[in-house]
Amino acid sequence: MNITKEQIDELNAVVKVAVTKDDYQDKVESILKDYRKQANIPGFRKGQVPMGLIKKQYGKAVLVDEVNKLLQDNLNKYLTEEKLDVLGNPLPKQRDNFNWDAEDFEFEFELGLAPSFEVDLKSKKAITEYKIVADDKMINEQVERIQKQYGALTSKTEVSKKDEVVGVFKNEEEEIENKATLEISTLKSKKATDALIGSKVGDVITISTKGLFSEDQELASALGIQAEKAEKLAIDVTFTIEEINEREPAKLDQELFDKLFGKDVVSSEEELKAKIKEDSEQQFAQQADQKLLNDITENFIDTTKFDLPTDFLKKWIKLTGEKVLTDEEATEEFEKSEKGLRYQLIEGKIITENKLQVQFDELKEFSKGFIKSQMAQFGQMNPAEEELENIAGRVLSNQDEVKRLSEQLMSQKLLTLYKEKANLKTKEVTYENFVKEVYG
Repeated sequence: MNITKEQIDELNAVVKVAVTKDDYQDKVESILKDYRKQANIPGFRKGQVPMGLIKKQYGKAVLVDEVNKLLQDNLNKYLTEEKLDVLGNPLPKQRDNFNWDAEDFEFEFELGLAPSFEVDLKSKKAITEYKIVADDKMINEQVERIQKQYGALTSKTEVSKKDEVVGVFKNEEEEIENKATLEISTLKSKKATDALIGSKVGDVITISTKGLFSEDQELASALGIQAEKAEKLAIDVTFTIEEINEREPAKLDQELFDKLFGKDVVSSEEELKAKIKEDSEQQFAQQADQKLLNDITENFIDTTKFDLPTDFLKKWIKLTGEKVLTDEEATEEFEKSEKGLRYQLIEGKIITENKLQVQFDELKEFSKGFIKSQMAQFGQMNPAEEELENIAGRVLSNQDEVKRLSEQLMSQKLLTLYKEKANLKTKEVTYENFVKEVYG
């Protein structure tokens, strides 16, 4: 077998593979002999079918199969040995006059080659790295939420603005009947608030859904409907009051602190606020890091210029999917995927040039940290090391999980690299201002 490469330009090449009879004959003969031993053809004893008949029935199919296997194995080996960085997969060139009855064959494959380019980690324009802080307003609001969540309920006979009212929403035409709890102080609609204040258990109040809550999701939850429906809903509903309760805020004492964080971890209101600030800012750091990673990615795509073998990639997309696409469909798919492909190439180069690797031991530790944080959400604050080891072992036996965790760990390594080498400027903001600035 002889393989040669013809360079068309920097991004395209054609590989020619010459296959002779000597390359496949022995393997084909061996397979046909095995066929003969197993063949069960009327008029012949098993194993005694003439080889000529076996070749006539199966010869060409076996030949085609073996030649294709040879092509695949040797083409992949050639690409590896020649260190050819290809995009997509080699595409066989179609030949109308190809003859499988010949003894020697020649095949041609089109290659789309990865471009050469340089990546500058330090951009000319500084990229903003947000440091999100939990301000006093946010911390105090969180303390109030905790006190309300763990507070005691006192039954009342008449609704006031600080009460929680349990009742049933109904609208027969829209088939709505749902039990919900309303916090009067959080209602957006003044008209609804005024209608409810002073009401008693058993009263039926008619309320408009329009502008009742600040968010559509709150209306959807209260009425027991889909959020999509809540977005457009503007009807009158009845609300039958079943309970009226006033929530007495929980005292900020040691019993509450231990319930929240474990025994003696927090012992004062000041320590509570410090703990809320610490935990909040750890969560904010994850959002800020993701924002930074997204911005650096966009910057690389915008500033790292290189050409792609566009025609080859469109052809590859057209021919290699579940169904053959039209030229227009292939172009559309290429345009959708081009940005992602460009970043894959950029990221791959950065990983290679900076020798970033994911070792199994560090992947295991990373998975244990992930498991630990998941368990903490369910109140298991200090799992035993043996338990973490066992769970991590099960997780890492799943290849899909290994892939997912490896990608997350590599993202962390890339982020650490960018923080060290990229041109960054730090901006300190509250979470409220971060949301306004980043998401509008």
